[in-house]
Amino acid sequence: MKKWTRRAFIGAGVLAGGTLVLGIAIRPGNRASKVAGLIASEGETVMNIWLKIAPDNTITAIIPHAEMGQGVHTALAMMLADEMDADWSKVKFEEAPAEKEYANYSIAKGFIAGNAHFPKFLDETINGIFLTAVKSLNFQITGGSASVRFTGQDAMRIAGAAAKAMLLQAAADTWKVPAEELVAEKSFVKHANSGRSASFGELAPAAAKVKTPSHPKLKSPKEFTLMGTSLPRLDIPAKVTGEAKFGMDVQVPGMKYATVKAAPVFGSKVKSVDTTVGSGQSGVLKIVNLGDAVAVVAEGYWQAKTALDRLPISFESTENDGLNQAEILSRYRQAMDTDHAEGNLETHFKNGDASKALQEAKVLIDAEYQLPFLAHATMEPMNCTAWVQPGKCEIWCGSQNPLGVKAAAAEVLELELDQITVHNQLLGGGFGRRSETDVIKQAILIAKEVDYPVKLIWSREEDTQHDFYREATLSRLKAGLDESGIPTAYSHQFIFKHHPPEAADIPYAVPNQLIQYSSPPSHVPWGNWRSVDHSTHGFLSESFIDEMAHAAKKDPVAYRKSLIKDHPRLLAVLELAYEKSNWGSPLPANWGRGVAIGQSFGSVVAEVAEVEVNLEGKVKVHRVVCVADPGFAIHPDGFTAQMESGIIYGLAAAMTGEITIENGAVAQGNFHNYPVPRMSEAPKIETHILNSGNAPGGAGEPSTPFIAPAVTNAIFAATGIRIRQLPISKTDLRVSIRQTS
Repeated sequence: MKKWTRRAFIGAGVLAGGTLVLGIAIRPGNRASKVAGLIASEGETVMNIWLKIAPDNTITAIIPHAEMGQGVHTALAMMLADEMDADWSKVKFEEAPAEKEYANYSIAKGFIAGNAHFPKFLDETINGIFLTAVKSLNFQITGGSASVRFTGQDAMRIAGAAAKAMLLQAAADTWKVPAEELVAEKSFVKHANSGRSASFGELAPAAAKVKTPSHPKLKSPKEFTLMGTSLPRLDIPAKVTGEAKFGMDVQVPGMKYATVKAAPVFGSKVKSVDTTVGSGQSGVLKIVNLGDAVAVVAEGYWQAKTALDRLPISFESTENDGLNQAEILSRYRQAMDTDHAEGNLETHFKNGDASKALQEAKVLIDAEYQLPFLAHATMEPMNCTAWVQPGKCEIWCGSQNPLGVKAAAAEVLELELDQITVHNQLLGGGFGRRSETDVIKQAILIAKEVDYPVKLIWSREEDTQHDFYREATLSRLKAGLDESGIPTAYSHQFIFKHHPPEAADIPYAVPNQLIQYSSPPSHVPWGNWRSVDHSTHGFLSESFIDEMAHAAKKDPVAYRKSLIKDHPRLLAVLELAYEKSNWGSPLPANWGRGVAIGQSFGSVVAEVAEVEVNLEGKVKVHRVVCVADPGFAIHPDGFTAQMESGIIYGLAAAMTGEITIENGAVAQGNFHNYPVPRMSEAPKIETHILNSGNAPGGAGEPSTPFIAPAVTNAIFAATGIRIRQLPISKTDLRVSIRQTS
């Protein structure tokens, strides 16, 4: 890393391109001078890297995150505008460019430092350290339910408050009045005593010369005028009219189309392929051997796809060619068996002596759970448009890390970052999949072989069979209860630990705990999947606590309440879920209610599912009650939509989601054998928000982990059948057979 300056750059202004720009954190080099040419048009004043003001009083928020349906462009703009006291009708947004100056230091700081508070004199240094680190990592990620709770809190709100303070001071200096006599209101600064007023647009040039306050005063929740309201989302109108552009919508003059077929077994290479374009291949322009895949370039996608399907390709054999799902699971069991040569367990958490407590327990509960590989199944298949020219490359894509895309392109082409231009589009689903750069690299390698832009589109089959998957998992759980049903011991062994680190923790008061994991080798590529490790541990721990409640002969809600007395947020959401779900009220025959709770990415969630299992064994989820405490919901309607989205996504995985490996390759290929819920299958979802005032939590992921256990616990209540293996479709639930057996 370059040596970075000691002084904070808050307040350091330079004249760049005719626009005065102010930075907002200590950093290497001159950050302000770099963003001026990136975001400012003629006449616009850039107050800091997160906002600019035009002479017509339009305020543009610069949002360093991708929009993939979560509403982040609106929520972050609201946070900035509210602190400015801006007129919302005058607020616009732009997505930040893929440049190092917009690396997400707030997210890195948030995940590493959490809610730690540093002395004010150290704030700028701490920010500088994280900024320097994320620049070196080309980290401009959208994920981890982090945009609002970290970037919003630590960047957008501070930027808006600082800009307002500068505008007030500029007016005070111009009018020769104390700044304390001025108020900001709907993008105007007003002086009641003299009746004078000026727009932000009029004051901006002078305000940009005012020293930026390093710790501007932020509003309290009772002072919010925009935050906490459900304003119309800024991205919706263009989506309704069809003007919104996703990666699949990109059109570049002279563009051709490409599609690929990768080696079916992960890690295999192309053994042979004839790259000669025959005279009978209408519209086909180029066949490219990518090493581990073959691409066909043609005038249109269908021509490329048809030609690729007819192309004789052979792939090299690997040691995994005969590997099937059963053998993978067998290897996982061996990895957890310390008596086996392959066994190796690492400790995640230990408290007390769980082994001894289990031996002394009056009641012992022992269960093994199994979860499958899962694909992301984004509605928009993977795609990327690339144009490689001498000494430069231009890319159009929908990415959760556009700066990472730029770095990947520079590496492939052996160019400098400033020779790469990335145009990030709206994302038709991400869920972690679009944080990877595999499709980007393929598009670049193909475009490198031709002299025109190429749009690479993966088929749905390619998308399903060459994903970065959530791991299949085995879990062994044990619990010991005393004579009154109170747990004295808890033991958990599972396969693979990724992040967040606290995902395997339980909130319940159990004095003796031992949580261990193993990480056996796997040829199946792993990737971040919505809520990551919470998606597995939510099911495991919330299913098993239900088993413990049943063994203790206690109501599942009452049992949980007795064990979370030291967690008031969990207790509050559980009590409200109990009330709103009418827990304990009569249900029809073969219906049941199930509950699950937990904390995920800073938000606390409780879910109650109402489920019917008919005599043919078909499961129908009729109703889901979701109670969530995000600390404070910036955009309640958007937060509710994300709760619903996460529930539907988790429900798809719970009901039918399963990727299986046959002969080393993924067996599934499309929605006929990797189904997702249709609208007619979606339950009624009721979301209730608790604004507790705690540190802000996430929205995109926290509801996903708890729907599977809520549903399976409800199935147990309805049928007495305990589901320990997902998806639910693998378990025979034909009640008529159970009743007559």
